[in-house]
Amino acid sequence: MRSEQIITKALEKVGDDRYKLSLIVAKRAEQLGNGAEPLIDDTAKLKNVDIALREIAEGKISIDD
Repeated sequence: MRSEQIITKALEKVGDDRYKLSLIVAKRAEQLGNGAEPLIDDTAKLKNVDIALREIAEGKISIDD
């Protein structure tokens, strides 16, 4: 999946709120950096931010208001 498609799907999950998406991605990327296990497969060459975006786009992350 291309990065534009991933971002579009992730935005849909947060009601097209770019600010909210950036906060969620930053928080999840921090968790991954601190040792949290990724919720998706095939993360070998991905950065934490990319992993976080894919997790959100695939619905693996629960988004609470």
